[in-house]
Order: sequence, then structure tokens, then C-alpha cells
Amino acid sequence: MIRFVLRILIAAAGLWLAARIVPGVTADGWTTLIIAGFLLGVVNAVVRPVVTVLTFPLTLVTLGLFLLVVNAAMIGIVDWLLDGLRVPGLWAGIQVAIVTGVVSWIGQAFLGEARAERD
Repeated sequence: MIRFVLRILIAAAGLWLAARIVPGVTADGWTTLIIAGFLLGVVNAVVRPVVTVLTFPLTLVTLGLFLLVVNAAMIGIVDWLLDGLRVPGLWAGIQVAIVTGVVSWIGQAFLGEARAERD
């Protein structure tokens, strides 16, 4: 349960950083960011696998770069579901996907190290 909460907080931190870096992307506050982190986790768990399977041929042809578009679409779904988060278009969504992906990767690396120390 604690790892789940930490993943939500990491996603919220990634969205916060994206809102600070990517032009046009805004979030109303930390509450919105935490809800957006939760929704992003749910959308990534439920919708993303289906979309990834359906777009596999295009992903294969583009050597995996189309996954950035898929991730941007997942962020677009969260934007559509949540009023306080605004991502103005596909290019901004791709940039947000890159920023949140890097922050999540760094956060997961730290969580993995903490897990290895416990074992």
C-alpha cells in the first residue's frame, strides 16, 4: 500500500515538474496533482494495455516511438477527466509524457533500491 501511495506521489511530482517546464501545461494545485497521479495510474493500468496492443503494428514500424503518442494520449485522458489539469495539445502531451516518464523512472530507481535494502 505504501508503494502505491509513493507511486502516486512520484507521478504527481512528474506532473508538477511538467507543469513548470512545458509551456501551456497548468495544474491548479497539489490536490489536483495528486488526483491526477492517481488517475494516471488507473488509466495506465486499464486503458494503456489495450491501446498498446491495438497500436502494436504502428509501434513496431516506428521502432517504439509511437509509445510516446500512446503515453500522451493517456495524459490527455487524465486531462479530459480532471478539470484542474490542462494539457493544450499533442506536442505538449508528448513533452509531459517524457517529463513524467523520466521522473517516474528516477523515482522507481529509488524505490527499487529501498526495496533491495529491506530484503
